[in-house]
Amino acid sequence: MLDFHFTISLPIFCMPDISPEILAKYEPVIGLELHAQLLTNTKAFCSCKAGYSDIPNATVCPICLGHPGTLPVLNTKHVEMAVLLGLATQCSIRPISAFARKNYFYPDLSKGYQITQFNDPICYQGNVTIEIEEGSMKQIGITRIHLEEDAGKSLHDIDIDTLVDFNRAGMPLLEIVSEPDMRSAAEAYRYMVTMRQLVRYLGICDGNLEEGSLRCDANVSVRLKGNSVFGTKTEIKNLNSFRNVEKAISYEIERHIALIESGGEVRQVTMQWDASAQCTKEMRSKEQAHDYRYFQEPDLGYVRIEETMIAQQKDQLPELPLAMKLRLQQHYGIPGYDAGILTEDKDLALFFEHTCSLLSVQSKERYKFVSNWVLTEILKILSDRKVGIAQAEMIQPKAIAEIVDLFADEKISSKIAKEVFAEYVSTGISPNEYVSQKGLMQISDREEVERIVLSALEGEEENIEKYRSGKNNLMGYFISKVMKASGGKANPRLVNELLTQHLQ
Repeated sequence: MLDFHFTISLPIFCMPDISPEILAKYEPVIGLELHAQLLTNTKAFCSCKAGYSDIPNATVCPICLGHPGTLPVLNTKHVEMAVLLGLATQCSIRPISAFARKNYFYPDLSKGYQITQFNDPICYQGNVTIEIEEGSMKQIGITRIHLEEDAGKSLHDIDIDTLVDFNRAGMPLLEIVSEPDMRSAAEAYRYMVTMRQLVRYLGICDGNLEEGSLRCDANVSVRLKGNSVFGTKTEIKNLNSFRNVEKAISYEIERHIALIESGGEVRQVTMQWDASAQCTKEMRSKEQAHDYRYFQEPDLGYVRIEETMIAQQKDQLPELPLAMKLRLQQHYGIPGYDAGILTEDKDLALFFEHTCSLLSVQSKERYKFVSNWVLTEILKILSDRKVGIAQAEMIQPKAIAEIVDLFADEKISSKIAKEVFAEYVSTGISPNEYVSQKGLMQISDREEVERIVLSALEGEEENIEKYRSGKNNLMGYFISKVMKASGGKANPRLVNELLTQHLQ
């Protein structure tokens, strides 16, 4: 038997630089389709374990492999999670919906069709608010959220051939289709970040783009500003990072404009983003709905949503990310930047609030100290150890509250605070206990600090005269001398104040 090998060369689209004036003539029109893989225990239509496995084809059965004669059974959690997301995005929930077969051939779709929803998605006509920039909001419409199953994963190995791992086949998905309401790549980026936050807050998807549990397809077209008619769109498939979403959309917008300006015509095709070449490539001509020969899935009945399920899912709704961000700003008086980073991870925001509740004095000044500590020292530890705050058991709110109180009460300096934190993370010792054992308490008695300052200034008449004649950089020298004389324990604020007073 002869083996035939062939390579398909995909067209790469490069275009000339486009002036800002030409770009400004056009308005991009962008819609995103997100596929969220759900955190259920089992797959959508069988009892196989859901989730990632590094052993290929280890979590499969005749149902998810599409063997003849097997019958799917709907996973109730799949439906409940769809309703929860629908409620969080202000969608209408359809009381009765059906599954359809989407027919197409691909090696990773063993049964030759995908079970999905078509004419009557379970959730429809919703919206989500995104923050384009600090304090500037925009509402993006949600066309539909529907139930479906995932396909397997093709692994293209040049030396061997295409290999297929079916562990992912049958995984429960929600497809979230936005309205074409976004008008820039930056808005699309913000929308995707917002949706990832949302599914993570709801606990229905881990949002891991690298592992493919959240995937994005972007539909892009352009039109002259003021024109209400949509241009011809192209779809960019399987974007696997936020930056790639933004870069691919920006590139495709410019490619469309360059084509139109040169007298060419945009064709409705499916593109892929080549991250190494930083450009789009054509994959295939764009399919239409009739190409998939949709028809109602005969092996599954209707999905019926009772009011009791809706009520139960409403009770499960947490505070949503944007609402939490605005509340943290208002209640704790922290800047929008701080609140934005804290609420990127719900667990981190809850850690911040728990720490604030344990402070000896409730004040916005101390809340800001907590925020600073979380965003600098704690995030650095989490980044170094590649864990989230929920997994970092060595860091507890009580200890951070103790450190902030010690610093705010001027019992330790910022330098000592970092030493205390490092010792706490390493050994678990209480910050209060460590400061007491090591005698690290800061000297904040005014008379005592003044005595140390005057002692340090003795014999410095020449440098004092130089300072008074305008050499202000000598202040650092004097501060260093006082701190050394105090063993690093003198209150830095008092040292600066008293030095200024005596040097003048």
